[in-house]
Amino acid sequence: MSMNDLENLFKFVGGLGMFLYGMNIMADGLQKSAGEKMKNLLGILTNNRFLAVVVGALVTAVIQSSSATTVMVVGFVNAGILNLGQAVGVIMGANIGTTVTAWLVSLNGMGDAMAVLKPEFFAPLLIGIGAFIMLFAKKDSKKQAAEILIGFGILFIGLSFMSGSIKPYSDSQIFYDIFATLGKNPILGILAGLVITAIIQSSSASVGILQTLAVTGRVNWSSAIFITLGQNIGTCVTALISSAGAHKTAKRAAVIHLLFNVFGAILFAIIGIILFTVNRDFANSAITPVQISIFHTIFNVTNTLVMFPFANGLVKASSLIIKDEKEEEKPETQEHALARHLDDRILESPTFAIQAAIKEIIHMGEMAYENVTLACEAVKERDSEKIKKIYETETIINNMEKGITEYLVKVDNLSLNEKQHHQVSNLFYTVSDIERVGDHAENIADMAKFLIKNDVTFSPKAQVELDKLTELVRDNFKLSVTCRNKNDMELVDEVKDNEKSVDKMEKKYRKRHIERLANKSCKPEAGVIFLDIISNLERISDHALNIVEYVENEITSAR
Repeated sequence: MSMNDLENLFKFVGGLGMFLYGMNIMADGLQKSAGEKMKNLLGILTNNRFLAVVVGALVTAVIQSSSATTVMVVGFVNAGILNLGQAVGVIMGANIGTTVTAWLVSLNGMGDAMAVLKPEFFAPLLIGIGAFIMLFAKKDSKKQAAEILIGFGILFIGLSFMSGSIKPYSDSQIFYDIFATLGKNPILGILAGLVITAIIQSSSASVGILQTLAVTGRVNWSSAIFITLGQNIGTCVTALISSAGAHKTAKRAAVIHLLFNVFGAILFAIIGIILFTVNRDFANSAITPVQISIFHTIFNVTNTLVMFPFANGLVKASSLIIKDEKEEEKPETQEHALARHLDDRILESPTFAIQAAIKEIIHMGEMAYENVTLACEAVKERDSEKIKKIYETETIINNMEKGITEYLVKVDNLSLNEKQHHQVSNLFYTVSDIERVGDHAENIADMAKFLIKNDVTFSPKAQVELDKLTELVRDNFKLSVTCRNKNDMELVDEVKDNEKSVDKMEKKYRKRHIERLANKSCKPEAGVIFLDIISNLERISDHALNIVEYVENEITSAR
C-alpha cells in the first residue's frame, strides 16, 4: 500500500466519522428545537395506526435514525406506553423517515453546473455561521439553530472527504469486480448490506456510504438494489439486540420490525431478479446517488403500503415466534414495574424520556395521596390494618424516589435544551416533595398507632376540626399532582388559595386546642398528638404548594 493509498484510507475513515458525527449533532439540534412538538406526538400515537405511521416517519426524520426510533418503540412497548398494534404503525413510519438522510446525501451528487448549490460548496460557510452563533448567541433557540447548521455542514464535509478519497479509484478494476459479483448474486448482495449496516448500526449511514461509492460510477443497479435491501434488514439488528432483556411484548415489537423488512426485501428481491434477468444491460449500468435515494424511498413507501393492511397479521406472527410462557407468571412488583416503565431505550429521545419520568412521578404522587388518605382514616377509625398498609406503601414510595431520581440523572446528562434542563431540575424537587409527603403520612400513621395502643381519643370538637383540615389538605395535594400532570395554571392558583386556607385553619385549630388543654377539656396525651397531626397536615399542604410553584415557574419561563 502506497502513501497515497494510506492517505485516502485515512480520508475515508475520517470522512465517515465526520458524516456520523455531523448527523448526530444535527439530530440533537432538531430534537431540542422540536421538543414540545415531539411531546405532542406521543399523544397522537394512541389514536390510530395511520397517524402512528406519520409519527414514526416524523420522529425518524428528526433523530435521523430508524434504528433509534425502533429501539425507542421497543422501550415504549416494554414500558406499557404503546401496545403492539400502535407499535407496528410507528415501525412502518420509521422506515419511511430514514429515507430523508439518503436524500440529503444525494444533494452532494449534483452536477458541476450546479456546483454553487451543492451542499459541500456552502457547508464551510454554514459551520462558520453556526460557530459564531454558538459563541455569541444567548437565546436557547438560536443555539439550537446553530447546532443544526454545524451538524449539516460537518455531515457534508465528511461526505466530501469520503467521495474525494474514493474518486482516484473510479477506474479501479477491483471496484468493478466487487459490484459485478454482488450484482450477479442477490443473496451475497443482501448479506453484504446486512453485515455493513449491523456493524455501523445505522441504515442511514450505510446507504450514505453506498451513495458515496456510487459517485465513482462503478456501482451497478443490480448490486445497489440488493445491497440496499440487505441494509434495510441490517437496521433491525439494533432493535433485536436491544430487546434481549425486555418483556416478551417488547421482543415481539423487535420481531415485527424484522418481519416487516424481511418481507419487503424478499418481495423486491424477486422483482429485481426477474427484471435484471430480462434486462442484463440495465442490471450492469451505473446507478447514481440520486437514483439510490429514489429506490430507497420507493422500497420503504411501497413496503408500508403493501404491509399496512396486514399489520394485525404481523402482530400474530410475532406472537407465534415469541410465544407466551407456559408457566404462570408471578405478579410484577412495583420496583420491577418502575424499572420497566423507565426503560433506558426511551433515552434515545430526551423529550419522550422526560414524559416517561413525569408519568412515574404522577404515579408516585397518587400512591403518596393514597397513604395520606389511609393515615387520616386510621386516626379516625383506629384501624391497624390500614397502618400496616401505609408502612408497606411507604417502602415502595422510597424505592420509587430512588429509581426515578436515578433515571432523571440519566435524562439530565442527555442533550437537552435550556427549557428541558429547567424542567428536569423541577422534577428532581417534585420527587423529593412527594417523598416527604409520604414521610408525613407515615408520621400520622405512627400517631394513629399510638392512639390505638394507649386507647387515646379526641374530643368531638377536635375530631370535627381534624376532619375539616384533613379533607382540605388531601384535596390540595391531589390538585397539585393533577397540576403537575396537566401543567394547568388555574390549578396552580387554586392550590395557592387552598394553602392559605390551610395555614389559617392550622393556626386557628392549634390555638383552640391549646385553650381546650388549658381548660382540661382534652387529655394532654391527646392534645400533643392532635397538634402533631395538624402540623404534619400543614406540611403536606406546603409540599403541594412547592409542586405547583415548580409548574408555575415552567409555564411563566416558557412565555
